[in-house]
Amino acid sequence: MSRKVLITRPVEDASPLKARLAVMGLETLENPILKIVYNDEKSISLDGVQAILFTSANGVRSFTRCDDNRSLPVLTVGNASARAAEEAGFQQVESADGNVDALAALINKRLDPKKGTLLHVAASRVAGDLAESLEKGGFDVRREVLYSAQVAEQLNDKTQQALKDGQLDTVLLYSPRTAIAFVSLIRAAGLEECCRTVTVFCLSSAVANAISMIAWRSIEVAVKPNQDDLLDMVSAWSQA
Repeated sequence: MSRKVLITRPVEDASPLKARLAVMGLETLENPILKIVYNDEKSISLDGVQAILFTSANGVRSFTRCDDNRSLPVLTVGNASARAAEEAGFQQVESADGNVDALAALINKRLDPKKGTLLHVAASRVAGDLAESLEKGGFDVRREVLYSAQVAEQLNDKTQQALKDGQLDTVLLYSPRTAIAFVSLIRAAGLEECCRTVTVFCLSSAVANAISMIAWRSIEVAVKPNQDDLLDMVSAWSQA
């Protein structure tokens, strides 16, 4: 019997992830914990902007819904957001292949504060303070809120049933906010005890800390906070 994996990512990110897990021979359930809501009415000024910063693929999607400009250099937090930027038509894209701290380090290495503003396309809530870190280095950072992420009201029926039946082997969690919401939804459904047989794969230690109040079979953390490292770990687990 194939192992069953719960994908908690927003709908926009679930399909490519499902395809990669299928190659590993893993069965998947989808239960988006966050729903992405785009602010399509936003008007963006790029006057004086030297580069665009994306800290998620959703940031790329939200920008492309509001503006047709693809000429500016783009720096992204990770490879998934870099791929999304390249697919959207940006020609100058570089990934920090890590977290917000790695992105700040890349920006300090590649860009000059004197050459213009940095436009950070973000959600209404952000993880880490990229602007504060960059402003210490003399950069002018403008954050444009182009989307928000709404938390699901409950776990869907298939996820609840899989937990009750002991048929869910693992969960993938990518952000502290998703992890916190997931724990809250599990508790609201009265399914804490069902988690003792479930292994959780976390993108970072911050994600792992956010779920640590529930007793899981195991909590595993990617060596580097990117999807490729996370899925390498899942692949090794699936073959064990």
